[in-house]
Amino acid sequence: MATTTMTLRMDADVKRDAEILCKEMGMTLSTAFNIFAKAMIRKRGIPFAVTGSPSLYDEPNRSHMRAAMDELNAGHGREHELVEDA
Repeated sequence: MATTTMTLRMDADVKRDAEILCKEMGMTLSTAFNIFAKAMIRKRGIPFAVTGSPSLYDEPNRSHMRAAMDELNAGHGREHELVEDA
């Protein structure tokens, strides 16, 4: 099996805490991400419930996203990178 390198950005404290937890579990963070990726492929989605801000998936937000996608599909507007809160 050929391997490749992946680069991702995350909060430094999150990375540190995840590495500590992985070490306690006897694995590396890389191994944990490989387990996650394989589970995601197997389930064809995120392998756990994604919870948090209920407003992200409420109907007004979904309606806004549908309208934005319709606008993009009609050739108007523009795509942009995801901007996360700091």
